[in-house]
Amino acid sequence: MITEEHVPTASRPSDLRITDLRVATVDGVPFRSSIIRIDTNQGLVGYGEVRDQASATYALILKSRLVGENPCNVDKIFRKIKQFGHHGRQGGGVSGVEMALMDLAGKAYGVPAYALIGGRFRDEIRCYADTPSLPDPEAMGARLLERKRRGFTMLKMDVGIDLLWDVPGALIAPPGARENRTTMHPFTGIQVTARGVEHLVSYVDVVRSVVGYDVALAADHFGHIALDSCIRIGRALEPFTLAWIEDLIPWQLTGQWRQLTEAVAVPTCTGEDIYLLEGFRPLLDTGAIRVVHPDPATAGGIAETKRLGDYAQERGIPMALHLAASPIATMACVHLAAATENFLALEHHAADVDFWSDLVTDLPRPLIQDGHITVPDTPGLGFGDLDEELVRRHLDPRDPVFFAETTHWDKESSHDRLWS
Repeated sequence: MITEEHVPTASRPSDLRITDLRVATVDGVPFRSSIIRIDTNQGLVGYGEVRDQASATYALILKSRLVGENPCNVDKIFRKIKQFGHHGRQGGGVSGVEMALMDLAGKAYGVPAYALIGGRFRDEIRCYADTPSLPDPEAMGARLLERKRRGFTMLKMDVGIDLLWDVPGALIAPPGARENRTTMHPFTGIQVTARGVEHLVSYVDVVRSVVGYDVALAADHFGHIALDSCIRIGRALEPFTLAWIEDLIPWQLTGQWRQLTEAVAVPTCTGEDIYLLEGFRPLLDTGAIRVVHPDPATAGGIAETKRLGDYAQERGIPMALHLAASPIATMACVHLAAATENFLALEHHAADVDFWSDLVTDLPRPLIQDGHITVPDTPGLGFGDLDEELVRRHLDPRDPVFFAETTHWDKESSHDRLWS
């Protein structure tokens, strides 16, 4: 008699095939995110997430390249579709699909996603709370202190020229510079004066005095200013033992990052808009930064960002994870962080979204407890399903359809080969 007592019955992995891809776009989670759902011929469903505020089209154009493929062949499919991603939000489609493939492969084999990339180094994932800044440093300190009292052991705030525009003598800027958001930092002509630097130092000093020195504190959003102003600010902030100063200049400017890193005794950090390991290599190979900070929803998903983390570790550089997402991409990052030895902390941008943990089922409530997320042992990304009623209530008003059919993308194609 043939018995299947010890045979996994969650799926027949060798016969698994993708049959459909759909998206549902939700708003306020904390920003706008498109949730990817990949269906299969065996009833298994995998979820991923396009990066916050990116177009769902970045995922939908991939559908005709996915249908008929076995989702367990994650690397094969990733190599097929990665040409359709790029830096910034344009990496969101490929990265979100990769998360959904990892969810499906884990469910098919009955293992958590972290097991597919080598197992785990930790059982809990440390999160850091990103907190929008207030002009009043006392009020900002109080806002951060509330996060600390919730159990977060790492915090992040914005420190930059948005705090200086209305301070007399703090900035030198050409007409229209305040409204200009499209000119790259070295070319804006904005300079931070000594008075401006003093104002930022006073601001951080007050915040630090409120939250204390027993919690890690990072700083972001310095504004579109050139390297010299960045160096002056970085040096002035050295006494406050910041965890890092983030994205002061565009990530593409490797030489300038190296100059900044060599000039200041504060860890420098960038990477949220870089696609694929190859995009990070110049910064890592030249020692241009002290902390690498990919967003897995841009960098290429779970496995590619794991490769990046390992590459950075060989060069003595720790990896933190940028993220502003629903629990779906968050759980993808939890598995990635569990499997990456040089991981520091995972960004949480939804500390004020009270329904955030409830968007998915079968996970602890709240999902983040004492500033950490417990790594689940359940298959795939580890949650049960979406809370459909709650997701429907938070659909983007501009696209208020819950996983609309996408047959018009079935035959989208081109001559994809990159060589002749």
